[in-house]
Amino acid sequence: MRRRLCLPLVALAGIVLAGCPKSNSDFEAGRKAEAIQDYDTALVDYERALRVDPMNAEFKLRTMRMRSLDGSFHLEQGEKLLKKGQIEMALAEFEKAEGVDPSNMAASQEVQKTMKLLAEKNAEGRPKELDTNPQDEDLLSGPPELKPLVHEIDGLKMTNDSRVAFETIAKLAGLSAVFDPDFVSKRITVELPHVTLEQALDVVSAESKAFWKPMTSTVIFIAPDSLQKRKEVEDEVVQTFYISNTLQTQDLTEIVTLLRQTLNIQKIQAVNSQNAIVIRATPDTMAAAAKIIHTVDKAKPEVLIHVQVLTANRDRLRDLGILPGQSVAVAFTPRSALQPGSTSSSSSSSSSSTSSTTATAEQILLNNLHSLGTADYAITLPGATANAIMSDNKTRIIQDPEVRITDGERAQLKIGERVPIATGSFQAGVGVGVGGGAGVVNPLVNTQFTYQDVGVNIDVTPRVHPDGEISMKLIVDVSSLAGSSNIGGINQPIIAQNKIEHEVRLRDGEASVLGGLITRNETLNTNGIPGLMQVPGVKYLFSDNSKELQDQEVLIVLTPHIVRFPSITADDLRSLATGSDQNVRVYREQDAALAKPPVQPQQGATQPPAGNAAANPSGAAAEQPSAQLQFDPPSVTLKQGDGTTIGLQVSNINDLYSIPLLIHYNPAVVQVEEIRNGGFLSGGTQEIAIVQRIDAQRGEVVVSATRQPNTPGVSGTGTLLGVVLHAVGPGTTSLQILQVNARNSQQKSIPLVSGEATIKVQ
Repeated sequence: MRRRLCLPLVALAGIVLAGCPKSNSDFEAGRKAEAIQDYDTALVDYERALRVDPMNAEFKLRTMRMRSLDGSFHLEQGEKLLKKGQIEMALAEFEKAEGVDPSNMAASQEVQKTMKLLAEKNAEGRPKELDTNPQDEDLLSGPPELKPLVHEIDGLKMTNDSRVAFETIAKLAGLSAVFDPDFVSKRITVELPHVTLEQALDVVSAESKAFWKPMTSTVIFIAPDSLQKRKEVEDEVVQTFYISNTLQTQDLTEIVTLLRQTLNIQKIQAVNSQNAIVIRATPDTMAAAAKIIHTVDKAKPEVLIHVQVLTANRDRLRDLGILPGQSVAVAFTPRSALQPGSTSSSSSSSSSSTSSTTATAEQILLNNLHSLGTADYAITLPGATANAIMSDNKTRIIQDPEVRITDGERAQLKIGERVPIATGSFQAGVGVGVGGGAGVVNPLVNTQFTYQDVGVNIDVTPRVHPDGEISMKLIVDVSSLAGSSNIGGINQPIIAQNKIEHEVRLRDGEASVLGGLITRNETLNTNGIPGLMQVPGVKYLFSDNSKELQDQEVLIVLTPHIVRFPSITADDLRSLATGSDQNVRVYREQDAALAKPPVQPQQGATQPPAGNAAANPSGAAAEQPSAQLQFDPPSVTLKQGDGTTIGLQVSNINDLYSIPLLIHYNPAVVQVEEIRNGGFLSGGTQEIAIVQRIDAQRGEVVVSATRQPNTPGVSGTGTLLGVVLHAVGPGTTSLQILQVNARNSQQKSIPLVSGEATIKVQ
């Protein structure tokens, strides 16, 4: 029977022992791994222990703490590898940190930055994805942009009216110029050695006190430069900026104030509900505003502050010695029955209602002192107390909190109790009784209390600097209950306080030890018989010596860790040109491909065929256009030093008004001497404006042919221009039309298919 009862108990104990020790062993293994800074293994062991015992608070805290330490460790290793130039290995460490601790935003930032560095290293860029709204596809995102035939003006020198200067530059670029009715032309001198189209227009505008703007992709508008005229004429755009990193409404207001004061933007509104800013301004002002918003809209850095508070209290007491009695008590007990002459008195009284009897103590008369014996008095001799006490008490309080704070924000951490403290009391006055009788005093007393936080109270405001250091404004208050005192019938608590208030600047991971909060009380008491208590050797027989030592020390360790770095890039530190005080303007760097001259073929080399160059810059024409632009004859053979004229014919054209062209050739084989009117665009009845610029070094010819204003276009087939050539060296070259921008009388684009001519010089 006893055997059967033991078997279930053994089985139950085995089940319990099989479950519990595993979690404890995993936890102990995690602690050992943590001690040797093997954070990966420690995290795995702690997570195993937590899975076995999910309700264990200590296991949860250890796991959370280890996850943060492990993420910071991999982040630090990645930064070291990145400094060594090992981008791939650094990216792996950053990804480990992000996977271990997803709350560590610094790891996510480093992953993105490292991936960008890796992409730049491998010369692999990601295509940008534009999130467009289908409903807004028919709305233009901004004013028209110029699409000139050429982007550079080279070697232009002239002294003429400003209107003529504008028109000349426009025709060289294949554009048209329209003037405001208030524009007043003045004589200016222009010398442009090598500038872009925009720079040429800006120079002429500055000399003539005017400004220009695109009206279409091929038409510019010139008006007198005044504040009122700019308000009337300049185009504006509306754009909404969604701010991602503001915490309070005040942050959004600060950005609006910054834009209003810096760029003088008047039409600006903050939308707090959507955390957005809506701006209406000129395109240049909008570009400058976008740059500023992109620069200041950064996620605020975050700091994880690890606070360790150690309070040690130590009380020592030593009480040694023999304390003899220091007083003798004598009590007289006279024998009144044996002493003649001694008296004893008593008195009594009676009445109808009460009666009492009073007995007086026996008295000793002076004449009876000679007869006193040892039986008439009692002497109480003093006693002695022997003390041999030694005590040693130690108290240690450890607080180990962690708090995560956003840069510049104030955080408070309070660990402890709230102790009530009486601040005042009052008692109700005398009330009037019913019927005008005497008042009754209210016996209740109302006492008012306030509550004070007792324990570990931390008030910190961090500031993360761009160099990775952290400034902290700290108030650390460590208090405890030291006793109570009765004041006015109320026990008031006595609070022991240790408080530090200062500012400190630390590096990431650097510990700041706040020590020196030491309180030491030493009490020495000596009590005994005078004289004998001072004799060496025997003083402990006639005196009691008590020595008490109270020692209290508070040590505070603060260790900040940056979990989100300031995301300031080199582009944020770059300055931005914004024009003048009254005219905000941004300047864009010209595309190198546009400013770069075409590659000139070597002597004797043959240019690759240009193919059918689409004359529609918008690319909207999907079908094969019927109008064609061809050289006649398509091939020519010349001897060195000979000259010839090749016609440029247009066929099946409808309503042709103007046609700017860019022709390219090999300057080592042939040279273009002149462009002549072919007669088709003039219609045989009027003169046309032909502007040409021949660049003999590059082998380029820019020519623009335009009919007179307020005249219709020309339709049909005919010779448009004549190209006069001169053979300079042996070889073969192609006469190519690289760009063409034909327009009708409504200033709409005309699609054309262009061909080329082959020229061979023997």
